[in-house]
Amino acid sequence: MAGEDCVRKRQAGSATTCKTSENEETQRRPESERSFQNSSNGRVDVDHVITRKMQLIAEAEQLKPAFMKEVDSHFTEFVNSLVAKSALLDSSSSASIFPASCSEKELHKAKALRAPPEHGKIFTARRSLLDELFEVSHIRTIYHMFIALLIVFILSTLLVDFIDEGRLVLGFDLLVFVFGKFPIVFCTWLCMFCATVIVPYNLFVWWAQGYCSSSHRVIHSVFYGMLFTLFQTAGLGFGPTYIAVSYALPPASRFIVILEQVRLVMKAHSFVRENVPRVLSSVKDKSSTVPIPRISQYLYFLFAPTLIYRDNYPRNPIIRWGYVATKFAQVLGSLFYAYYIFVRLCIPQFRNSSQETFNLRGLVLCIFNSILPGVLILFLVFFAFLHCWLNAFAEMLRFADRMFYKDWWNSTSYANYYRTWNVVVHDWLYYYAYRDFLWFFGKKFKAAAMLSVFTVSAAVHEYVLSICFGYFYPVLFCLFTCFGVVFNFTLNDRRKGPIWNVIMWTSLFLGQGVIICLYSQEWYARQYCPMENPTFLDYLKPRSWSCHMKM
Repeated sequence: MAGEDCVRKRQAGSATTCKTSENEETQRRPESERSFQNSSNGRVDVDHVITRKMQLIAEAEQLKPAFMKEVDSHFTEFVNSLVAKSALLDSSSSASIFPASCSEKELHKAKALRAPPEHGKIFTARRSLLDELFEVSHIRTIYHMFIALLIVFILSTLLVDFIDEGRLVLGFDLLVFVFGKFPIVFCTWLCMFCATVIVPYNLFVWWAQGYCSSSHRVIHSVFYGMLFTLFQTAGLGFGPTYIAVSYALPPASRFIVILEQVRLVMKAHSFVRENVPRVLSSVKDKSSTVPIPRISQYLYFLFAPTLIYRDNYPRNPIIRWGYVATKFAQVLGSLFYAYYIFVRLCIPQFRNSSQETFNLRGLVLCIFNSILPGVLILFLVFFAFLHCWLNAFAEMLRFADRMFYKDWWNSTSYANYYRTWNVVVHDWLYYYAYRDFLWFFGKKFKAAAMLSVFTVSAAVHEYVLSICFGYFYPVLFCLFTCFGVVFNFTLNDRRKGPIWNVIMWTSLFLGQGVIICLYSQEWYARQYCPMENPTFLDYLKPRSWSCHMKM
């Protein structure tokens, strides 16, 4: 009996404890759950369920921005850390020659040495940013909006032509004009390409083979260096420019010739710049073999969408010909898009304004009216060339590194914008202009190195426009060297926040308006006010100022 009483007391005590814990648990529950538990004698209160569901959705919506921001920051840190670790792994062989007992000063001095060419840009398999963004329906809708705007331009042109002419006018006289004399363009490009294949490669091979056994290596190197420089300046430099000017090629045809000229000059320089240090290193190490790339590797590099030479690049396993056809179709669509922009937004405005007397009010209106076509042309150049054209050739060559640009539209500083707008050209300028300048003059002259890169870039841009338009009007050069340099040092990477992105876009819009307005005015001024026997100085003086005053 005593045992049974003990058992009963234990059961009663445990039951009391359980009830007490249940009561405490009930008190700890939220008020909404307790009311839900006691509602309708066990029947589900539908209104309460809906209210609770809306509360949870509202809480989730409040947490989503912070969550996405946190995920984006962690993902960016992860990718940057991964790239940094891969770079360290690639350079581990060179770092291993320094013993662990080296002093900190010696390690710092070792890091200051210029890295070998293979430790420069790291190529890795990655997709273009727009290809990834277009998988998001919201971003794809923006692309659809631009297509809709193209349809509106087409309808506007067709309707206006039908009202004026009484019939549909489907001619593309502007496109036929700007891409005229195409056989001359093709023959010029073929000669440039064949010369770039033959001359730089053979000059390098002859130099590399003779350098090992030469007793006058400095004279040997200077001789072949002068031959290469002569080819770069006279062969690729003067020849195509003379053909473009003497044959009076139209603007788009000149753009093809001059841009290919610049591209091949940069490619040839990269090939020599990357391979000469390898030969010097092999001779210094007394290697039995001279590292000379195969002609097939050089040929692949000439077609590859990069300006940095490597013997091998990451490659994709297959070619998606549907993707290639889509990209070329988008390039063609962008050409027609630009055609309708000029026909509807540019030509009517500048054809009339060029016949008016020059005044400040007209200039200001011209600049602001040119912002829309200027920004659309900027977007088309980016999309057609940096995304579609380069991706099409990358796909045909199975070139896996598709980072031709970064998210330049998110830039809060011009320093970041210049780095992300055109990664292909920026890499060339960074490794062969900026870094080589610092290696030659020392790291104390970073500002001078940056200024020299800006000057070279501005000069090349102005050279291209001067040859292609047929006159010298250094608007872009002044924007680059004056406002570009000032914005690069003032709107630097320390500027963060949305307001700086707004400032960057505002200045970019105004710059595009200035470029379209002034270059178009100069073009039409030279059409309306031609000179019978122009001298060299007449090509340098802006005609739009004097032409307006005469009229």
